[in-house]
Amino acid sequence: MSLEKRKRQIALDSAIKSRILVLDGAMGTMIQDKNLDENGYRGGKFKDWKKPIKGNNDILTLSQPEIIFEIHKSFLEAGADIIETNTFSSTSIAQSDYGMESYVYELNFQAAKLARKACNEFDNITPDKPRFVAGALGPTNRTASISPDVNDPGKRNISFDELKESYKEAINGLIDGGVDILLIETIFDTLNSKAAILAVEETYDQTANRLPIMISGTITDLSGRTLSGQTLEAFWNSIRHCSAFSVGLNCALGAQQLYPYVRELSKIADTNICVFPNAGLPNEFGEYDQTPNEMAELIEEWVDEKIVNIIGGCCGTTPEHIRRISEIIQKKETRLIPSIEPKMKLSGLEPLKI
Repeated sequence: MSLEKRKRQIALDSAIKSRILVLDGAMGTMIQDKNLDENGYRGGKFKDWKKPIKGNNDILTLSQPEIIFEIHKSFLEAGADIIETNTFSSTSIAQSDYGMESYVYELNFQAAKLARKACNEFDNITPDKPRFVAGALGPTNRTASISPDVNDPGKRNISFDELKESYKEAINGLIDGGVDILLIETIFDTLNSKAAILAVEETYDQTANRLPIMISGTITDLSGRTLSGQTLEAFWNSIRHCSAFSVGLNCALGAQQLYPYVRELSKIADTNICVFPNAGLPNEFGEYDQTPNEMAELIEEWVDEKIVNIIGGCCGTTPEHIRRISEIIQKKETRLIPSIEPKMKLSGLEPLKI
């Protein structure tokens, strides 16, 4: 690891111990607000691409990098300490929908460089408040645990090893591009996340670049389970072995609906808690109506209860949401990591403690 990377790791460790950190908001929401058409997505680089690519937000890193750079800056100006790379779908599995698998390394490398450039600009302005880049690793559009055919429970449209290799390609691009953290996010299938974790560990062993890992699962409805059926505690037991820098929840639900699960996770996880909820629940048009003030008021309850270490926003959250969150956490105390009694903790769909 380079001296510069080591300095940033020390700065990150120091920051998380002293205050609540702010994650950025929704890249997808900000891109949608640009109302780009097919030509807007293509730019000059993909003018003659053989397939439609409108909706492939990650490709804008290459075709419209100035748009992505300005979005990063808008969240940093709003008070974000950590910004995510525009790589939620930058795996060969997700990019296969557009025939763009060959661009995966470049997508991750350039996305990391863009985010790093934005953070460096703000670090130069306020060197006492360093900003950090989290390399986003989305869940892909495949599931390793669930059959795509109700008549054939054993069928799978992806294997564990295929997922792992796809993640490794993305991870190499992110590390080479200069990220400070790897964020495995929006996990709906724990087996997918375990493939990502193994990909991270194998990459670390091969490159000697060991960065912190953030893990963020998704509770898909008020049942309190992931899409693959696990309860929150069972999910934690499944991924605890990776010694994550943080564990938490994002997407699917708003702050009000996520509260009991954040509270539960805060009690059982002996690491930092990171949560980035949606701006409420979507309306009948799939849009998010919760205002920055409404969302901040809900999150202030979490902060006062000291159950989070990192807080940000997912679907529907704008720089204004992040600005209000940043304002309400000022001078608030961060969560203290609890000491958990050692026990054998196993997991299926439910947790098992021995």
